Amino acid sequence: MKTLTYSTFALLLILGACKTAPEQTTALTQADYPAPPVAPKKPQVFNNHGYTRTDDYFWLRDKTNPETIAYLKAENAYADTVMAATKDLQKTLFDEMKGRIKEEDQSVPSYDNSYYYYSRDEKGKQYSIHCRRKGSIDAPEEILFDENKLAEGKSAFIMGGYDVSDNNTIAAYVSNTTGSYAEFELRFRDLRTGKDLPDVIARMGGSMAWAADNKTVFYAVPNQALRSHKIFKHVLGSTAKDELVYEEKDELFNCYVGRSKTKKVIAIASSSFTSSETRMIPADQPNAKFTIFLPRQKDTEYSVKDHPTGFYMTWKDVNNKNQKVYQLPKTGYQDRANWKEIVAHDPKAKIEGIDVFEKYMVITKRINGLLEMNVRELATGTTKTINFPEPVYTAYPNGTPDFNATKFRYSYTSLNRPTTIYDYDMIKNESAKLKEREVPSGFNADEYEVKRLWATAKDGVKVPMAIVYKKGMNLDGSNPCLLYSYGSYGYSSDAGFNANVFSLVNRGFVYAVAQIRGGSDLGEQWYDDGKLQKKMNTFTDFIACAEHLISEKYTSTEKLAINGGSAGGLLMGAVTNLRPELFKVVVAEVPFVDVINTMLDSTLPLTTQEYEQWGNPNVKADYDYIMTYSPYDNLKKTNYPNILATGGLNDSQVGFHEPAKWVAKIRTLKTDQNITLLKINMDSGHGGSTGRFDYLKDEAFNYAFILSRMGMGK
Repeated sequence: MKTLTYSTFALLLILGACKTAPEQTTALTQADYPAPPVAPKKPQVFNNHGYTRTDDYFWLRDKTNPETIAYLKAENAYADTVMAATKDLQKTLFDEMKGRIKEEDQSVPSYDNSYYYYSRDEKGKQYSIHCRRKGSIDAPEEILFDENKLAEGKSAFIMGGYDVSDNNTIAAYVSNTTGSYAEFELRFRDLRTGKDLPDVIARMGGSMAWAADNKTVFYAVPNQALRSHKIFKHVLGSTAKDELVYEEKDELFNCYVGRSKTKKVIAIASSSFTSSETRMIPADQPNAKFTIFLPRQKDTEYSVKDHPTGFYMTWKDVNNKNQKVYQLPKTGYQDRANWKEIVAHDPKAKIEGIDVFEKYMVITKRINGLLEMNVRELATGTTKTINFPEPVYTAYPNGTPDFNATKFRYSYTSLNRPTTIYDYDMIKNESAKLKEREVPSGFNADEYEVKRLWATAKDGVKVPMAIVYKKGMNLDGSNPCLLYSYGSYGYSSDAGFNANVFSLVNRGFVYAVAQIRGGSDLGEQWYDDGKLQKKMNTFTDFIACAEHLISEKYTSTEKLAINGGSAGGLLMGAVTNLRPELFKVVVAEVPFVDVINTMLDSTLPLTTQEYEQWGNPNVKADYDYIMTYSPYDNLKKTNYPNILATGGLNDSQVGFHEPAKWVAKIRTLKTDQNITLLKINMDSGHGGSTGRFDYLKDEAFNYAFILSRMGMGK
């Protein structure tokens, strides 16, 4: 038998896809399609702690290898062949999702230093246009950046943000055309002419700060492993080499630079997952030497905000995991005897952060999985709570840059309530609605039921879950369901409005969001109980949520789809190994599934600083524990669900090779006729397609896969 080359194989698949496909009423199986691509096995042997591992697909990490690229293209062609019968469905889904976007839209203007700043979108355009008006929202519009022009001719584009000098004439902006969220180019635009200055910082990490002199800029630079480790100073127009002002030498730490809300301080924040340290200089003294505010301590984190009266600081240590808030004097703050506790530690309420204004402080807390905002008058200590009307929701600060503001901006949303922006008047203690997200194709929140459920985990812990579905649905186990979660890094899985998911909900799906351990949904202990040597709780919590949905007749194993991305993709891989029979469909986006190989390679991005998340596999105990759940290493001969794995060739956070290897190995072991697909975006990074409409095409593809695997072809 002759072996087809990848290019020939891909061509045959594409030609085959041109045939008229039958309308799908039942899910087709692997036997109904051509055989998928087969990645050659090129065994590479690893020896760690007396154990031997053989990795047949280690070679796939090399994207400079033409064989790797050919294989990825063959996989993409195969995915298109399998999904050819869903082309009309994908188009329908895309049109539905696009119909929920107001194509011509504008953000609520935000006041900062004499100007109102906002962004707007124009019909048919993929990217935003950033504008401002001087003194009044009725003043003439100034266009600062048109992302559509910056993205012309580019397959990917990300605008990382911009910051304007104190005299309002120069904007420093960061962007890239790789789709990366870790590496950017820094440029400077003269807002009087609309032209970029010749100064260009070719590679930086995203954080930057203007000094008060309107010409000095501090910026962060990552190393090759994408650890933000150096802060440089650049002077506009200078031909001198940029000055290194700080280097973070501890490989567990990243460093970032920014300017405070008061505009008085430039700060460098160094942080690991368990410790932090801040350095400061006056913003009007860019040549001063950065001095340490408080030295780093093991298992201690703080965040400090300057104020004319001194400082306000959140503080976390082993006895105050959910944080407390202190007031510190202008001088003598190094002596803890001078600290005044103004918000005590509460084991049932995690302080997410504080926003300090001239006369007020807003404290954002997480209580029982829901966000709460308290407004404290600094002079009197009087505290009021912003009230929210629904039992399941999320609310969060929306950015109020003006230090002297007496109104605080926040967003409110729930699974069936489009995001709404409010201004809270801190003097009058009342909220004013500014803008509710419009759904042009129509949306009636009252047509949907939202509930909060509690599953019982393997160890008896109660795990919260939010669900939404069409009212009138019968709870008989016949309903399809999509269960989503993340469960890592302390990131909470808040139940906010996702317009896209209603393309499933309106087809009879239950949509569920599980708040599992590893996130900090129920406080910092919730996070600690889902990392390192307790990581397995993340996976068993998710399984418990799935079982609860089934036992309560919201769905069944034949109707249950699951979805997660990045570390949530690790979740997908782990639970699929632990309970493959529990799920019908798995969509793993940019999944972190090759955990042991990645964590053993300190040259890869983000590895060493994540030892505090996953453990250091150079230590035998950590190696042994990671090996109990690493998805790639725990694949076995068994029946697996239908699986779609996605990735981005330019992904700097989870290498494209991780989903590629995972799929290749699954295919050699699975004993079923279910479909396993790999879809690699050859132009994108970790976030997938960057245009607002291109992203919807990716979502439509994913949803069409779920629907088709359940025999729902319309």
